Amino acid sequence: MIVPRSNVSRAARSALILAFLVLTSCGTEPGGDDASAENMPGAEMDHSAHLGGGTAGGERQAVQLSAQQERALGVVYMTVERRSLERTIRTVGRIVTAESRVVDFSPRIGGFVERLLVNTTGQEVHRGQPLLTIYSPELVAAQEELLTARNLARRLDESAGGAWDRANAMLEAARRRLSWWEITDEQIRRLEETGDVTRTLTLVSPVSGVVLEKSVFEGRRVIPGESLYLLADLTEVWVEGDVFEQDLQFVSLGAQSHIEVSAYPGEHLMGDVSFIYPTIDVSSRTNRVRVTLPNPDLRFKPGMFATMFFDSRIAEAAVAIPVDAVLVTGERNLVFVRQDGLLQPREVVVGAHAEDYLQILSGIAPGETIVASANFLIDAESRLGSTSGGMPGMGDEGRGSAVEPPEHQHD
Repeated sequence: MIVPRSNVSRAARSALILAFLVLTSCGTEPGGDDASAENMPGAEMDHSAHLGGGTAGGERQAVQLSAQQERALGVVYMTVERRSLERTIRTVGRIVTAESRVVDFSPRIGGFVERLLVNTTGQEVHRGQPLLTIYSPELVAAQEELLTARNLARRLDESAGGAWDRANAMLEAARRRLSWWEITDEQIRRLEETGDVTRTLTLVSPVSGVVLEKSVFEGRRVIPGESLYLLADLTEVWVEGDVFEQDLQFVSLGAQSHIEVSAYPGEHLMGDVSFIYPTIDVSSRTNRVRVTLPNPDLRFKPGMFATMFFDSRIAEAAVAIPVDAVLVTGERNLVFVRQDGLLQPREVVVGAHAEDYLQILSGIAPGETIVASANFLIDAESRLGSTSGGMPGMGDEGRGSAVEPPEHQHD
């Protein structure tokens, strides 16, 4: 029966051709008597060998195909050449807050919060902006000690000798104590000038940024070191993504990365690889990579998704062939080389994968002609030749002769 080519899928067509090759190598014509195949010498051989099991070691033999067979199998040849290889690593990333720009704000003195001047999570603050006022009995006592030391130092002069030195030492110690509580030099100077003891202390923001967390309320008693605000400068953020361990060789510190943020489609951003984490995630076999991204207008929010691209040049003039030209058997990588009219299976050592090409480290050389497609069908023919003693018409050296396909087979 003639089967129109347009109605047969590629997989079905390949299966028909492979079945034809199996029947031919067994010496049985399509549609012939099954009994003749059973009475052939060597019919007791394990049939699994004809399905690709092969002999011990899985040796392949050279294959010879006629022009008609090449057309039927869809064989395409190409010449091996050198080419520049580049690869783009793509991964999904997430925008996170730069840890180096996060400040955990806490008081250095205990007391009671009288008034919150920044009372909303997400609020922007500026360096030196008042955050809250706190009443502290310790603060009142420290201010009075400073004023006492100041008054004593003013009543004495250098003629007092050691008493004058001790008074000035006490004054400096009182100033330092207040400064350690984050009271500014301006506040200390005003206290000494006016002599007015303030019952509350105003705490100001040490950085410009955004309030990420707030855990303080008016009237609450706070202790030294207690976290009140988590502030972050978001004018620079990190984009972090996971790269498979086999791709790490193409990502290096300082390399540029192309960033696309899902919230702003069509906008292309550039950042630098600032850190590569020192450990691999054993479950996903990935390594986290960090890219620093400028964010002066605060458009990029922590938690946003982004796509990260890393461009890498693998080699300037590498021996490279299409991925489809390499047959992966599980034990080795094979390429069929056209030599002296035969297709010789040759083992190759594969390097980096760049787009649709594979770098070949050894096994073939520029200028050789190889099979660029239909390798799995040729491999089946090669394995059949190694298990059944060769196709009909093979010479003493095991070269397969051209076997014509059935007359009703159309390309």
